[in-house]
Amino acid sequence: MKLFAKYLLTKKMKYLFVVFYLFLLIYPAEAVTTKMFKVLDTCARYRLGEINANEAIEKLKLKFTNSSINQPKDLVKKYCSVFTPNEKIEF
Repeated sequence: MKLFAKYLLTKKMKYLFVVFYLFLLIYPAEAVTTKMFKVLDTCARYRLGEINANEAIEKLKLKFTNSSINQPKDLVKKYCSVFTPNEKIEF
């Protein structure tokens, strides 16, 4: 009887390890899609005019060093163009 109980315990432990490792693999994938959604959402809001270039730079956590008037728009345009599947979309 002890042998059977020990067998069941080890079988359950293996099952728990498999479930644990699956959760570890799924969580980073979910985090990546969440970050991707935030980037696409920010780029879409910028393109629609809901936020300006400086707000988009702040939300995208980009480094903006030069304070010329045209550069924030160019920086957001270049960054968002990477995430746009259709190259014909202008930002």
